[in-house]
Amino acid sequence: MNLFSPLDLGPLTLPNRIAMAPLTRLRAGSDGVPGELIAEHYAQRASLGLLISEGTYPSFESQSYAGQPGIVSEQQVAGWARVAEAVHQAGGRIFMQLMNGGRTGHSKISGVDRTVAPSAIAISGEVRVGAEKLPHQTPHALTTAEVEQVRDEFAAAARRAIEAGFDGVEIHAANGYLVHQFLGPSSNVREDRYGGSAEARAQFGIEVATAVAAEIGAERVGIRLSPEHNIQDVFETDAAETAATYHALLAGIAPLDLAYLSILHQDPEGELVQDLRSRFTGVFMINSGFSSLTSRQEARMVVAENIADVIAVGRPVIANPDLAERWMGDHPENEANPATFYAAGAEGYNDYPLLSA
Repeated sequence: MNLFSPLDLGPLTLPNRIAMAPLTRLRAGSDGVPGELIAEHYAQRASLGLLISEGTYPSFESQSYAGQPGIVSEQQVAGWARVAEAVHQAGGRIFMQLMNGGRTGHSKISGVDRTVAPSAIAISGEVRVGAEKLPHQTPHALTTAEVEQVRDEFAAAARRAIEAGFDGVEIHAANGYLVHQFLGPSSNVREDRYGGSAEARAQFGIEVATAVAAEIGAERVGIRLSPEHNIQDVFETDAAETAATYHALLAGIAPLDLAYLSILHQDPEGELVQDLRSRFTGVFMINSGFSSLTSRQEARMVVAENIADVIAVGRPVIANPDLAERWMGDHPENEANPATFYAAGAEGYNDYPLLSA
């Protein structure tokens, strides 16, 4: 088994084990509609084993960033349909990451008069709203009935993604966004069935995965986790409690037989990550995180030593649309320009040179 061995993922066969990690790029404009620029961007990277879209909001209330794409309106669905068609015409496979930002957003970004979270606890610091920075809002603590409504929004968004032509969806349960906010004891101080214990904090994530799998089929569903990432004030600093929470989550989703589990963690070989892997029977994907650049050597080692089945790659994929070809042939790589990660237009998005050029 090596980085360029084929791999079955639900109904798909991946030609290699390099995935495009979900990468926030904010090119969808004020209406959240993916345009031709975004279609070109993903199609350029179709030779990777699997593309995972940037976090896409399933309801207007759940938007986190200006320029972030959605999968709510008919126009947004039509925009994503053009993206899926472009990727498939280029021979690729693509999943949509569904992301409810919860308390990370702001009403001046979403146009909705509140943000939501498991508990009414604001994130410290500020959020960028246009040219200014504003304090994070204290979120509305979702009622039990509202939690169920948000769960159903994930399922409805998954259906719209499949109708747009996507091969599947990834549930974003990482990086301090809403599902992760339910998992974290610092952000979830509820006392109903969604909080108060490790098992209860895992319940929302289990219900979202169950609803999405029921809507589109478990073989088209992945889930992304980031235990111990300690980001956006979702702190998981008690090792025993963290393990118990994620054990409960994986026990709850085990009967579903989801297509894959993706974990972002700085120590993929470590005890926690490999313990979680042992509790999941589907394809296992890792992403070593934001602190270090994923190298060709690391990617090859991860698969060759059976640390994971697939490696999700971020910045090298931004700068190298043909990364699979470059890594297969030990060719040099372009360097990513961070100044253009969240800018508008094609610069630093669609203009990185191909090896063939």
